[in-house]
Amino acid sequence: MLEGNRVSPISVRGFAVASATAVTAVGSVVGVASGASGSVAQLNDAEATAADTTTLLADIPAGEQAQVQTASLTQQADYQAIAADAGAKKIAEESARKAAAKSAIEKKEAAEQAAKEAKERAEAKEKASRSASSFPVQSSYTVAQIQSMAASMVPSGQFQCFSNIVDHESSWNYRAVNASSGAYGLFQALPGSKMSSVGADWQTNPATQIKWGLNYMDSRYGSPCEAWSFWQANHWY
Repeated sequence: MLEGNRVSPISVRGFAVASATAVTAVGSVVGVASGASGSVAQLNDAEATAADTTTLLADIPAGEQAQVQTASLTQQADYQAIAADAGAKKIAEESARKAAAKSAIEKKEAAEQAAKEAKERAEAKEKASRSASSFPVQSSYTVAQIQSMAASMVPSGQFQCFSNIVDHESSWNYRAVNASSGAYGLFQALPGSKMSSVGADWQTNPATQIKWGLNYMDSRYGSPCEAWSFWQANHWY
């Protein structure tokens, strides 16, 4: 309550404590945002500030106290802006750190995938260089022998898909003939003479058929596994 030109010490003290408490709260936010501690010390400083401010404001003419209060509120607003900036900076730094970590993981995975693909290409190139003539000609071949030939010519990561197709098409019988269509061999090529593009012995040499079948799957579908995916959807390839 006003007493002449003076404000009641109680009223002034209430304003001072409120102002100091607000400053302390803002200071705590700034401290947390910057990773610092010491809010207890800030509270003690605020209480001291409140006591000092009580004495000072009590001695200021009432007409000037509004200016002092305005200045105090302006200072509080500045502290709040600093706290907001510090909090935003902290969030931005954390987001940048997470983004960098994610990028590093993605780059590592991409490098590993590239290395894997390069290894598979090198293996495929090495195996593709083996011609049917690399295997001794026999009068007949067991399923195990034919599968061994295929395993040495087909990239390891593609072999199971390759094998699945042969299982369904001919059960690894290199002399299999479809009675109705005339499709022939391990891959039921139609007509079977297509396989002559890789060897004249396509009727009797499973290695020649394997080379033709692998070339066919790679050129038409991209790989034996892509060919197998198509086969599963359509029951032909």
